[in-house]
Amino acid sequence: MTSTTVSLQHLTPATRSRAVDLRAVPSALWSEGLKLASVRTYRLILILNAVGGGLISWAMAKFITDQPMYVSEVGFYFTALSAILASVAGILLLTSEVQHGTLAITLAAQPTRWVIAFSKAAIAATNGVLLGVVGMAAGFGGATLAGIDMGDTSSIATMTLWALGYTSMAAVLGLGVGMVIRHSAGAVTGILVWGLLIEGLLNQVLPVRAARFLPFLAGDRLLALDISLETPQAVAMALSQPQAAAVFGGYALTAIAIGTILLYRRDTA
Repeated sequence: MTSTTVSLQHLTPATRSRAVDLRAVPSALWSEGLKLASVRTYRLILILNAVGGGLISWAMAKFITDQPMYVSEVGFYFTALSAILASVAGILLLTSEVQHGTLAITLAAQPTRWVIAFSKAAIAATNGVLLGVVGMAAGFGGATLAGIDMGDTSSIATMTLWALGYTSMAAVLGLGVGMVIRHSAGAVTGILVWGLLIEGLLNQVLPVRAARFLPFLAGDRLLALDISLETPQAVAMALSQPQAAAVFGGYALTAIAIGTILLYRRDTA
């Protein structure tokens, strides 16, 4: 037995300590934030969120005259669409890297994949809050410009927190979908079609007991908007805000968990 063989027998695999990984998190967060801000589609989403929130709220306040409209309510109406836009932005956090072939570089720089998954989820959630704030600010601005009364302002702070929770979790859900599908066009199309079309159709054909657990329909309950136009059965069985948060948050956590597992098992390309 040669000396080289003996020395090789005493070698142990290189390992990274948990402390080293934890110290890498701030840098990973900074990197993920920069990457999201550099995606041109994200900037378009931010502009669309602001312009859409203002225009839709203004139009609803201006032209819907068959029922009382108040700024304190209309300002939140666009948040449901802000949540879907936040999910699209979350998708782009991973799929844009896959599309441009930079995911392998990211994983080479930070090989501990849970750090990447955690950092992306944290940036997605933070960005969801930002999009929610921008959408609501535009919504309140548009409703105010329409000249309607402010209405009851006592619950605005609480409703804002629930709404921001919704947009934040929606962004994490989108990230999870992107981690699973890994294709920008497919993932974005899928979540838009599901959120804007399929759930509405399922809501018409499924029993109320089942339909209330659909992801975005459950998430919309966090906004506590007027449901008087729905059937008495739907009103009676509507989820409370904590229940809706648990349901929608469960979808988001499941998506990000599956996406993280696949991040470990798949090739980087």
